[in-house]
Amino acid sequence: MIKRLIIALILLAIVIVAGSLGYMAIEGWGILDSFYMTIITIASVGYMEVNPLSPNGRVFTIFLIIFGMGVLLFGISTFTAFLVEGELSEILRRRKMEKMIAGLKEHYIVCGMGRIGRHIIDELHKTRRLCVAIDKNEEACRRLAEEERLFIKGDATSSAVLKSANITHAKGVFCSLPTDAENLLLVLTARGINPLLKIVARAEEDESEEKMRRAGADGVVLPEFIGGLRMTSAMVRPEAVTFLDKMLKDQEEVYRVEDIFVDADSVFAGKTLKTSGLMERKGFSVVAVRKGDRYIFNPSGDERIETGDAVILIGESESIREVKAVKG
Repeated sequence: MIKRLIIALILLAIVIVAGSLGYMAIEGWGILDSFYMTIITIASVGYMEVNPLSPNGRVFTIFLIIFGMGVLLFGISTFTAFLVEGELSEILRRRKMEKMIAGLKEHYIVCGMGRIGRHIIDELHKTRRLCVAIDKNEEACRRLAEEERLFIKGDATSSAVLKSANITHAKGVFCSLPTDAENLLLVLTARGINPLLKIVARAEEDESEEKMRRAGADGVVLPEFIGGLRMTSAMVRPEAVTFLDKMLKDQEEVYRVEDIFVDADSVFAGKTLKTSGLMERKGFSVVAVRKGDRYIFNPSGDERIETGDAVILIGESESIREVKAVKG
């Protein structure tokens, strides 16, 4: 559509220039009179001629009206279609997206599309998890639209906006807004709407961590603290860091550390790791079992899995996802 609009403008400019030059050559008029005559001719406004036209000038005017009106109508229709179709397509796209969001369940809501929020969205998509982004920045929303991702433009701390993201059926919320105050308010608002929701928040200040946990956050991440540990690890244990980077950044295969929570209905409850089949499955390995606050690393096949335990796996995301799909 934009290409057609540009073509229409170029054609219109050519007609105006050609008309002005034609009157200057045929009638010997000045540039202003020639330009004025060209404009009123192709616009068909019905004003009187600037000066009496010669026979050749009248013939030229006939052709100018025919071609000029054609180009003008083409330009007007193209511009009108550009406005109407653009607005219409945006309305239809928005309604379709709202319908898709309303039908989501067990999805994640990412609030704030800064650098951290972008990484969260990319990771969720890479591991095939449903998610909705919320941001009030025009540029951030435009980028999400270009990537055909689900998003809502608005204030993430607003109850109405969170409800439009179907927070009542969401699995978790990521609070990655620019300031600790905004993230604290978001935690309070989200927890008030959905008490069962899992909430992970970003904090810049150390003192904000405890406040966010009291407000209802299940986890709080301090980027500067994590960054410091990451830099130290890159220096003192480079091979381990290289391994993790390879696992997280590989574009061809997705490897991750995942967990399976064992509830009362789980097919793994009451079984040992060996009899559960987790030790024999291909595509991942069992690296630990959490029992309460205690972790059993590199567990044996005789380790029994009880209700409330969590099994920590490392391997292909697709293989782990298949296990999670049949766990209960």
